[in-house]
Amino acid sequence: MDWPLSFGIFLAPFHPVGQNPTLALERDMELLVRLDELGYDEAWIGEHHSAGYEIIASPEVFISAASQRTRHLRLGTGVSSLPYHHPLILADRMVLLDHLTRGRTMFGVGPGALPSDAFMMGIEVERQREMMEESLEAILALLRGNEPVNRRTDWFTLNDARLQMRPYTHPGFEVAVAAQVSPSGPRAAGRFGLGLLSIGATSQGGFDVLGSHWTVMEERAAQFGTSVDRRRWRLVGPMHLAETEEQAREEVAFGLADWVDYFRRVAALPLAPETDDSSELVDALNASGFAVIGTPDMAIAQIQRLIDQSGGFGTYLFMAHEWARREPTLRSYELFAREVMPLFQGSTPSLVGSRDWAAANRPSFIGAAGAAIMKAIQDHHAEKATRAGNPATTEPADTQPAQ
Repeated sequence: MDWPLSFGIFLAPFHPVGQNPTLALERDMELLVRLDELGYDEAWIGEHHSAGYEIIASPEVFISAASQRTRHLRLGTGVSSLPYHHPLILADRMVLLDHLTRGRTMFGVGPGALPSDAFMMGIEVERQREMMEESLEAILALLRGNEPVNRRTDWFTLNDARLQMRPYTHPGFEVAVAAQVSPSGPRAAGRFGLGLLSIGATSQGGFDVLGSHWTVMEERAAQFGTSVDRRRWRLVGPMHLAETEEQAREEVAFGLADWVDYFRRVAALPLAPETDDSSELVDALNASGFAVIGTPDMAIAQIQRLIDQSGGFGTYLFMAHEWARREPTLRSYELFAREVMPLFQGSTPSLVGSRDWAAANRPSFIGAAGAAIMKAIQDHHAEKATRAGNPATTEPADTQPAQ
């Protein structure tokens, strides 16, 4: 690729039931502060309303709080479930958030991930993708245009609707569409010229369709006269890193089985065999390519694998989890920032080149430095000798009368 990768996190979040939810949310905040300090670029915050694990109901509220604790991290909704909201209200909230964060806001959209959420609101699951595209069209008309917007569907109405405030970001904050396996996300992204959030990029189905998803985006962009950019394509996958693979495997014994159980029983996405044995789960997740539980070198290989399969993308996002305890989890992100990120950001070759150049020319540099030192010593002694032989050049003696 001809551009450096960016890095960030996709924070659903995933917190096992039975623990203090207030403290779990505080850990999420602490993690974002630490990522901001480590130089990560962005964080995407989820919206969910049921099932007990993914406990952030309003990504906008969470982002507003997180923006006051961070300095550089860009903060996006990951994602706002469009069928759950009236388009005018959601667009207005995002514009407000763009102002409150001074332009660090990003807007991720999707149809809604949990069928249980849709059920509680009386939304038919098979209509969610259609509703998402209807809402997205209306929201973009509000954000991008200055004329009143009129829309009438069977679930929302806009009558001469307009935003009373324009976005802080000019001409507008970034918008990205979520994608798993189906082409609905790429179709919408291509139609409207938006970014893509490939949330299931490392799952077997998601990985297999990466190339075709980008083809869909390009075809739709050509059809509707828009443009798409690989640098606005985010790929999401889970990792846990340690200095050795053995250590990483030991650390995820803390919470990996609970996480897999949630996907197996609630989210209906089987990722590993029917077992609670942590070692077997690690073997299965690593072997499938879905996760990396191991070392920075394994993480490097995974990202290169995604580059090769996709043809190039812009940002790699960690799928946040609590497989390990708090301290090893934070160390994993630090290890990635220290040993993996620089390789894909282009920041190491110049350092290595400078070191190698200095090492190759060390004899001449050291010789010149030694000669300079010897000259300084000789000049000093010559000056002393000259002054000793010529009293006129010596410092004047104390001529004060004796007391």
